[in-house]
Amino acid sequence: MTTEELTENVIKALDEIRPFLKSDGGDITLIGIEDDKHVKVRLEGACTSCSVNQMTLRAGVETTIKKFAPQIETVVNVM
Repeated sequence: MTTEELTENVIKALDEIRPFLKSDGGDITLIGIEDDKHVKVRLEGACTSCSVNQMTLRAGVETTIKKFAPQIETVVNVM
């Protein structure tokens, strides 16, 4: 998978999970992809102060991204 295809797939994954985040007053933005295996995102809105945002990041965001791009190893939230 090329870097462009990988980026497109990660964006598709974020687009799939975005409605769930928005329903709780949050959102997510792709910051970048390093070495084609480490994704950096920014949780926004209500997600920044939510007490379960790390669970959302792991169980929701990371799982969805890996469904679209299995080679991704980590997903981290950057402030």
